[in-house]
Amino acid sequence: MNKSSSSHSPPGGTISTDFFGFYLINRLCSAIIKSMMKTSNVTLSDLGYDDFFEAVRKELGLVENSLARVIAEYKEAYRVKSVDSEYLAKITGKQMFMATIREDYPAVGDWVVIDELPDEKAVIRKILPRKTILKKQYSDKQDTQIIATNIDFAFIVESLDRDYNLNRFERFLVLVNEGRIKPIIVLNKTDLIPKKELDSRISQIINRFSDIEIITSSIVKEQGLKDISNHIIKGKTYCFLGSSGVGKSSLINKLLGKDEIKTREINLDIERGRHTTTTRDMYFLGNGGIVIDNPGTREVGIADSDTGIENIFDEISFLSRRCRFSDCAHLHEPGCAVLKAVEQKELDKGKYDNYIKLKKESEFYKMNEVEKRAKDRKFGQFVKKYYDMFKDD
Repeated sequence: MNKSSSSHSPPGGTISTDFFGFYLINRLCSAIIKSMMKTSNVTLSDLGYDDFFEAVRKELGLVENSLARVIAEYKEAYRVKSVDSEYLAKITGKQMFMATIREDYPAVGDWVVIDELPDEKAVIRKILPRKTILKKQYSDKQDTQIIATNIDFAFIVESLDRDYNLNRFERFLVLVNEGRIKPIIVLNKTDLIPKKELDSRISQIINRFSDIEIITSSIVKEQGLKDISNHIIKGKTYCFLGSSGVGKSSLINKLLGKDEIKTREINLDIERGRHTTTTRDMYFLGNGGIVIDNPGTREVGIADSDTGIENIFDEISFLSRRCRFSDCAHLHEPGCAVLKAVEQKELDKGKYDNYIKLKKESEFYKMNEVEKRAKDRKFGQFVKKYYDMFKDD
């Protein structure tokens, strides 16, 4: 019998039947593994989808369309995640042309209708209506900046070494309240101050914001991390807000169980955070919660936030009902119940001062917004008139 037909051919020789069968099985197994990796058991609810979005999706007749959630925002591009995969996505030229304000563009947290393309790319066709929106005003512009959308809870983080400021807390609370988002205060870096001072600051916050929960935390001592984790529920979306260097990304890294977000220490010489976070990113925790990390902000500009201001300063809103004049501005009017409460020290002077400042900012924004819209209307009328003049030529 000729034994040269052994199943083990020499290098460079003819591939045997047995070897070819092994090759096919190996390729088939690889394809199955890749398919299993892509078609994971992720559901829309794991990405934060709920009855609100299902209702608007049906109302818009988009039940058959592919949905994805925006998990990161880059310059002129977005990272979106669906139940099947992640894609690098862009909006259409028509969407760019039709957009008039920042809110017409996608933002981190949005649910979007997409068309999948080869090479893990996609086109965003439509943004679903937002359940909540968190935005602030640019310090030097009339336009507003979207921080994130479709958030359920916001952790407002301040560090106790240099960042602690009741007025800044109040600003963040106004923005969160205006966006219909539930706030939770996090006092971070508790290892840097004595317990007596910590207790004093907690008392200050309770006196100023009586009905908002407070968590104290320290990365160094690993304190408060379980308290934060216990607030995070599967399928709900959480946003971390605060200045640069307060420890937002470090807290998220602890929740993730790995150093996925790079951080740097605060520059104490200039008291300004040198944080590497420059984009907004969404992360999915092991317990099913969803968190968004944001770049630190030095200024928290208030836009059109009348509802948020009135809700956060509900004590002042209640006092104003007793003012002599219904349109009392609480500045110098006779018979002002708010000013009387400040004089009699029934109302905190710092809280009153911040209220007046935030009201002025909101009114200034609204006044400029009216002027801007008037200019836009005039420009639109000019374009139409110009078009009518030459359309028959």
